[in-house]
Amino acid sequence: MNWRDRITIDPQVCHGRPCIAGTRVLVTVVLDNLAAGISADQILNGYPTLVADDIQAALWYAAELARERIVSLPGAI
Repeated sequence: MNWRDRITIDPQVCHGRPCIAGTRVLVTVVLDNLAAGISADQILNGYPTLVADDIQAALWYAAELARERIVSLPGAI
């Protein structure tokens, strides 16, 4: 699976923020839910337009961003 097939950025949809393709579900919503401890099954139940590959694509997208950007952490040298 290529995450680029499942994540879209369209200025006409959700102000150009990354969404799951064919939906208005923001990638950040999926990631925030996962970070809060919500299971993939619970997310899929709450957003019936999503499939498991959409959640995996959101994770791959986040991983790609993390490789491209350095965030300073308190106490880091």
